[in-house]
Amino acid sequence: MPATTALLGSYQLICASSPSLAVLELCYNQFRGSIPPELGSCSMLRVLKAGHNNLSGTLPDELFNATLLESLSFPRNSLEGKLQGSHIVKLSNLGTLDLGDNSISGEIPESIGHLKKLEELHLNNNNMSGELPPSLTNCTNLITIDLKSNNFSGQLAKVNFSKLPNLKTLDLMHNSFSGKIPESIYSCSNLVALRLSSNKFHGQLSEKLGNLKSLSFLSLSNNSITNITSALQILRRSKNLTTLLIGLNFMNETMPGDDGIVGFENLQVLAITSCSLLGKIPHWLSKLAKLEMLFLQDNQLTGQIPDWVSSLKFLFYLDISNNSMTGEIPTALTQISMLRSENTATRSDPRFFELPIYLAPSLQYRVSMAFPKVLDLSSNKFTGEMPLEIGQLRALRSLNFSFNDLTGQIPQSISNLTSLQVLDLSTNNLTGGIPAALNNLHFLSAFNISNNDLEGPIPSGGQFNTFQNSSFDGNPKLCGSMLIHKCGSASPPLIHSKLQHKKALFAIAFGVFFGSIAVLLFLGSLLVSIRVNGFITKNTRDKNNGDVESTSFNTSSEQTLVVMSRGKGEESKLKFTDILKATANFDKENIIGCGGYGLVYKAELPDGSKLAIKKLNGEMCLMEREFRAEVDALSNAQHENLVPLWGYCIQGNSRLLIYSYMENGSLDDWLHNRDGDASSFLDWPTRLKIAQGASQGLSYIHDVCKPHIVHRDIKCSNILLDKEFKAYVADFGLARLILPNQTHVTTELVGTMGYIPPEYGQAWVATLRGDMYSFGVVLLELLTGMRPVSILSTSKELVPWVLEMRSKGKQVEVLDPTLRGTGYEEQMLKVLEAASKCVDHNQFMRPSIMEVASCLTSIDAGPQMQSSAKIQ
Repeated sequence: MPATTALLGSYQLICASSPSLAVLELCYNQFRGSIPPELGSCSMLRVLKAGHNNLSGTLPDELFNATLLESLSFPRNSLEGKLQGSHIVKLSNLGTLDLGDNSISGEIPESIGHLKKLEELHLNNNNMSGELPPSLTNCTNLITIDLKSNNFSGQLAKVNFSKLPNLKTLDLMHNSFSGKIPESIYSCSNLVALRLSSNKFHGQLSEKLGNLKSLSFLSLSNNSITNITSALQILRRSKNLTTLLIGLNFMNETMPGDDGIVGFENLQVLAITSCSLLGKIPHWLSKLAKLEMLFLQDNQLTGQIPDWVSSLKFLFYLDISNNSMTGEIPTALTQISMLRSENTATRSDPRFFELPIYLAPSLQYRVSMAFPKVLDLSSNKFTGEMPLEIGQLRALRSLNFSFNDLTGQIPQSISNLTSLQVLDLSTNNLTGGIPAALNNLHFLSAFNISNNDLEGPIPSGGQFNTFQNSSFDGNPKLCGSMLIHKCGSASPPLIHSKLQHKKALFAIAFGVFFGSIAVLLFLGSLLVSIRVNGFITKNTRDKNNGDVESTSFNTSSEQTLVVMSRGKGEESKLKFTDILKATANFDKENIIGCGGYGLVYKAELPDGSKLAIKKLNGEMCLMEREFRAEVDALSNAQHENLVPLWGYCIQGNSRLLIYSYMENGSLDDWLHNRDGDASSFLDWPTRLKIAQGASQGLSYIHDVCKPHIVHRDIKCSNILLDKEFKAYVADFGLARLILPNQTHVTTELVGTMGYIPPEYGQAWVATLRGDMYSFGVVLLELLTGMRPVSILSTSKELVPWVLEMRSKGKQVEVLDPTLRGTGYEEQMLKVLEAASKCVDHNQFMRPSIMEVASCLTSIDAGPQMQSSAKIQ
């Protein structure tokens, strides 16, 4: 029998030896087996919580002998059986009953009405059935009723909701309730969230619905409600309404275009989808000043997109797909301010939804900021060319113009949409070539231009090496290495003379380019070999853009020291001789680290300040490449969580990089090379702080600095810690700037074993998603205290082991034993969830660093965890 089950059985002894035991919380563990009947002998027990475990069986009869229970909570287990009325009636003090996400069956017993103190009732996501007992309204203190995703049926009119004056949340989604929505619900004046979606309600909405002045969230989707005009006239009187989801109703009616529909002053989310509505996009929508998301897909709307859409200053999600809209795509769309700016702080109200919004059974959102910025006009009848101004929508994450009648070329300006993750232009009449500049879209994970009339070469490198061949189908004039039709090959599609001329120019440019490189390499080797007197070059900042002015590495000096300005106006007097003295001429006693191309020395200057000097040696071309990458990256990127580069030096065949000295070394030292004494132990708040800091540094190089940077070697030894354990991302020797003329395609497998993402073995393309995999491994090391690849060959690698344990429901067992029982388990499990998403084998399923950084930042450092950002 597993130890966890035996532990549960021992509670008979605990209750006997501790007769005053009042609170027992066992959530988020891996307890198995059945609930021990002995818990019923805990006569003073008031709170019993054991949710998120692997408990099975039924609720034992003896459990209900603990008659002082105020909270009985077993959500997310595998409990089954029925709620016995003769048992439930004994718990007259019960305030919370939570059995959600189990396999409970049967009906809600009539005796539930005896629970006069009941405030929270959660029976959601079970197999319960039957009608709701009228006695439920005897529980007059009820605040929340959550019965979603069961098999309840019958008419709600039998329950007199007017006797529940404190009711704030009623969620009955995904059941089989029928008839009309009962009038008594409209007497619940404190009701804030009402979800009746996916049932069998019919008829028109009652005028009394407008009496719900506190109502903020309303979902009536997927019923058979009629008369949309009347419904909107009624609903506009609910002044606090922020979320209104009424799709899959009002079938084949006409969208009301009457400007008399005024109100909805606070509405942020409006979904009127899949109704087959006729008519046009109504003008009254222009008055919804706080609207953020508008879902009108799957109707029969006609006409053009109105120009007033640009006046909705908070709108960032617009889906009017699968309608019959006509005309050209208006430039007004390119003036929507939230799609032009990455600044999310301007959103009208960042608070949580009262209930999650489901876009799919497993895809839910609790806050509007979690939604991507989307423009979806697919499956309509739009004509003409795409506006060149489309490139101004720099905040877009998803752009879908597929299945229309668009003509002309793909605008070059789309390459400005550097945050774009989805681009679908398929099934139109587009002509011309694919702009090579689309290689700038380094976040692009879904791309489709199939079924057009495009021609010429498909851009190579970058994300284009990851797209499936089907993305280009139906364009017989396209050519490329991934297609049957190779560029330059004799094939049936004719190549126009103009295209041949372009190819000739390309060939000439190609030859000139590589000829120039050969000359430059020769001159570089010649210049390095020349020995002249050393000199100091001060590096300055451009006042306008803050970029470090370019300085040639291949200078004519044997000892060239460049001191970087840190933007504070100080004049550094550091000389190369100072470095020699501070390191005792690079004495081995001052070695504090080593890397693939050299050693790191500690340097203590006469004024007491300390520096770290990385001395690169080795094969000249590889060393020079690492040296250049490090200087390029840290010259372009300066952030409080990136290791500061103070300067660099060229000395013969050696290259020196000068950094701030980090008193606490690397994260790898603390996790894997500690002595075992208490002083070398990292507690959870410190580990969380390190994860948060490192994520901010990585977020800066991925999302903020221009150009973006792929690090390519994120690992614990490259996360340095100062005396306050503040984290700094370091070692950019393998980094690649994502410049417009670079594809960051490598000809080698770079990185460190255990951190290399699986896709690097299939296509040598360094991507930001590859960095996310490596960072996920770092998070797992922080959580488990284990190396990514065990020194013992018989042990499993960290990533597959953690994923296997999670699949078995044993996620708590992967946590570092020194961290368990410290009160931070819920925080660690949240970080584990994020880390597991980062190491997803499918690179396109990994979250962005911005999402992960937001998730980590939202976790409080205290034992009581705040609601963290959800990564879906």
